[in-house]
This record gives sequence, C-alpha cells and structure tokens, in this order.
Amino acid sequence: MSVAERGAAAELVEFMAKALVSDPSAVTVRELAGESVIELETAEGDRGRVIGRQGRVAKAMRAVLAASRSGASWRLEIID
Repeated sequence: MSVAERGAAAELVEFMAKALVSDPSAVTVRELAGESVIELETAEGDRGRVIGRQGRVAKAMRAVLAASRSGASWRLEIID
C-alpha cells in the first residue's frame, strides 16, 4: 500500500466526519500505519452524531471506507 493511499483513506474519513458534525474544526483523524487503523476523534457533543443510533452511522462510515479502493485494508475506530 502506498503512502498516497494511506492519505486518501484518512481524507475520506475526515470528509465524512466533517459533513456530519456541528463543529468540523474539532475533527481529528490519525493513522496508525503499523496497525492499519484510522482513529477518528470529535468534540464531545458531536460524538453521538458520528456514532448514530445503535451505531448505524459508524457502521455506514466503515462500509464506505471498506468499499473504497484506498481504505479497503484500513479499520476505523472512533475515540471516546
């Protein structure tokens, strides 16, 4: 996997998260390359928007990431 693909996967997660939250400036996306994990952190009040009812939004974000070419091998974790 190239460095460009890693960046594209993180950009995709950041784009989706910023579209959902009320405070886009508080969205932080980190890549743990050795573990193929993308961590998503938001403001305290926006966490529920990213997770959704019964985790539906988070599940949909993970599905989009898995379906994308650049994010197929990455796992998304939402940080509390």
